[in-house]
Amino acid sequence: MGRRNHYHVYVIELSNDVLYEGRFKKANPGYVTGKPCLYVGMTGLDPDVRFDKHKAGIQSNRFVREYGLRLLPELYELYGPLTYEDARTLEVELAIDFREAGYGVWQA
Repeated sequence: MGRRNHYHVYVIELSNDVLYEGRFKKANPGYVTGKPCLYVGMTGLDPDVRFDKHKAGIQSNRFVREYGLRLLPELYELYGPLTYEDARTLEVELAIDFREAGYGVWQA
């Protein structure tokens, strides 16, 4: 695997209370009521460690810190470790796919 392929894309479920945030709501004009709200990110760390850092306020996204519920490994585990560029591309593609499917999505 080597040091080069150590990046991960991860997906976090957010509380639907995030829909009361103007910036989040504006970023998701096609949100379908009842669909989950998600945060899609990438990291060079294990996704569990990264989630814990978000929740602890260490290099965290405010929406994850305040509304993050849990990781959704079933949505990202199949991708495995990636190069930085592949992870960056996949992060954007997943966010677009989820948003087009009616999910509320925040992507860093």
